[in-house]
Amino acid sequence: MSQLTTHILDTSLGTPASDVPVTLFALDNKEWIEIANGITNTDGRVTDLLHADTLLHHGLYKLHFNTKEYFERNFTTTFFPFVEIAFYVNSHEHYHVPLLLSPFGYSTYRGS
Repeated sequence: MSQLTTHILDTSLGTPASDVPVTLFALDNKEWIEIANGITNTDGRVTDLLHADTLLHHGLYKLHFNTKEYFERNFTTTFFPFVEIAFYVNSHEHYHVPLLLSPFGYSTYRGS
């Protein structure tokens, strides 16, 4: 399994958000560098964002979720065309960063 996983739950529908593009960036010398990307599956998950043997260096990262396409496909007006979640990696353990999403709000937490 990838060291970093994520999933999206559309809390307005109570269902996973599938086919949402997700991009991982790392902060390097004050510049965000894209290092991986994926698309949520039918369960709203991206489990293979990184290769299983890839370990992230300690530092600041962010996940960019392109929510605009998802809401447009579902004929839903949204206030957020994208969501970005920044977080620190400070060990080689597994990081799970879920996104709870609705058209006019979102939340996140450090999952397991």
